[in-house]
Order: sequence, then C-alpha cells, then structure tokens
Amino acid sequence: MSGRGLSFTGGTIDKLESIKGWQAELSEAQFRRQLREIGLVIAAQTADLAPADKALYALRDVTGTVPSLPLIASSIMSKKLAAGADAIVLDVKCGHGAFMETFAEAKALAKLMVAIGERAGRKVVALITQMEQPLGHAVGNALEVEEAIMTLQGKGPKDFQTLVERVAVELLRVGTPQGKRLSAARAAQAVQEAITSGAALAKFRAFVVAQGGNGRQIDDPTLLPHASVIMPIVASRAGVVQGVDSRTIGLAVVALGGGRQKKGDSIDYGVGVMVHAKSGDTVKKGTPLCTVYAASEEAANRVKEQIMQAYRLSDTPTPPLPILYARVTKTGIEKIS
Repeated sequence: MSGRGLSFTGGTIDKLESIKGWQAELSEAQFRRQLREIGLVIAAQTADLAPADKALYALRDVTGTVPSLPLIASSIMSKKLAAGADAIVLDVKCGHGAFMETFAEAKALAKLMVAIGERAGRKVVALITQMEQPLGHAVGNALEVEEAIMTLQGKGPKDFQTLVERVAVELLRVGTPQGKRLSAARAAQAVQEAITSGAALAKFRAFVVAQGGNGRQIDDPTLLPHASVIMPIVASRAGVVQGVDSRTIGLAVVALGGGRQKKGDSIDYGVGVMVHAKSGDTVKKGTPLCTVYAASEEAANRVKEQIMQAYRLSDTPTPPLPILYARVTKTGIEKIS
C-alpha cells in the first residue's frame, strides 16, 4: 500500500497514475485475487484498509505536519501492516531532499519503524539511503515511470539501478523462510537473472494491466504523458558540481504542476526535470545541467532561476555521493561503506 505526494516529494500512486487507466483503489477481494494471480499489488488506502491514513495524509500536506516523526512512522507502517506483509524492507531517505535531513533523524525513524514491525510479528529491514541530490535522473511522474522501466531492463542510472537491486536483494533474503535463507550473493544473482531474462519487466507489465493500466505504455514508454515544452538549463560557468539540492528541484516540479500545492490540486503527469549533472561531475560552460519539461514556455521560465539555484559549482574536486549509508535491523545498525 502506497500514498500520494507530500510537499516536495513525489508519491508512488501519483507516479503510477500517469499510466493511462491504472487504478489505485481496489476492493479487498480484488487485492487478494491479484496477489494470488500476479503476486504484486500496489494500492492506495481504501474505506476498508487503513482508512484514517488517507485523511491524515492529505491533512499533513497542508497543515505543516509532514515532518512529524510519529506521523511518518505510523503512516508508513500502518499501510504495510494492514496489507498483511510478513517481510518488509524500508528505504529511509536521508538528506536535504528528504524529511529526515540528518543521519541521526533517519536512524531514529528507521529504528522506530523496525520496532513497530517487529512488535507486530513482522521481519523488517530498513536501509538508510542518500537523498542530498535527486536519485537517478528523472524528477516527475511519467518521467520517473519511464526511468523505472529502463531500470527493470538493467539500463537505469547507476545510482538508481544500484539501490533498486540492493533493496530487491534485501527483500529476497528477509522474505525467504528461515530454514532456506539465501546468501547475499545468491540473492544478488537471482535479482540479476530476473532483470536479464525480462521477468522483472514482464511482472511489472502484468501488474499494471491487472489494475487497468495500458500495457502498451510499458512496452513503449514514449506513449506516456509528455510535456509540450522542453527547455535545457545550462551551466553559466565551468566547474565541478558540488551539490544539487533535491528539495529545490522537487519544489520546482510542484510549481510546474507535477505535485500539489494545496489539497485537491490536479497533477500534470508529463512535467518534471531530468537531472544530467550531479555531485562530482565536471562541466564546461554551456553544458546542460538539467532539462525542464513544462506545459508552457512561461511555466518553464518561471522555474528556471529556481532550478539554477539548486546547483552549486566550484573549482574544487569533490567525490560522488554514496548511495547507501546503513542497514537497520532489530539487532542493530550496520554501516555500509
């Protein structure tokens, strides 16, 4: 069970609704049938499954309570537990582009959610991952769906591909019965086999179609919604990218119509930003830093300066940012180098 976007962060349901016909609200009978037949369901809250969370989710977005640690933990875990998952892997973002800006805050949230799950009799692992800059290249609903399709083909951006595969490995291991527990190496091999064989993409397509989505858009992502105006934003000087502010980029996408500024706002699924240059990259004057996808030139120009301010360039070399920071379980915290 997933939710919609909150403030500057995108929501899984919003992204999937960029696929024509895809439905997020399922009855319990539909949910159970699809789980049996397809083995994969992503749904929103309903009147029967975690109903209070839907109302609280929308209210948090407009009442300044999005960063509340108890509300974040209860919102995430209520959906996981209500859906009946017995093995859960959580991706806890850490950085200026996340609600948990520091490692200490992310660790506190991860520990709280692991404890909630364990007390409910679930096996839970949390990964603390970097969100100082956008993950992958795409920021925006349809753009991110297209990038996800590429990743299921093994062609995703390196940081996104690495994270997706690591989460899949963790889920395979935690979801395997105790007596048949997979090694990390065997789980990684199974994940690679699912990608290279096409099984991962085929499963995604089957899931989309089962929930009413247009399978042709998975076969040919160019059929997904696309903005009519495409505007590159280039470097004003040569230098090394010191950082890309995820929050600024996210707010720019909201301003373009890719998120909600108030409860009830509609979403333009085709708008967004493609980030080309990231921390540690060397750029020349005139190198495209990113590309804005907008409904009009006026809209693109409105966010141009905002997006430029998301980039910090200097002449000092800087290493690329890590992808994963730590792994949290009921037994403790393991740093990931």
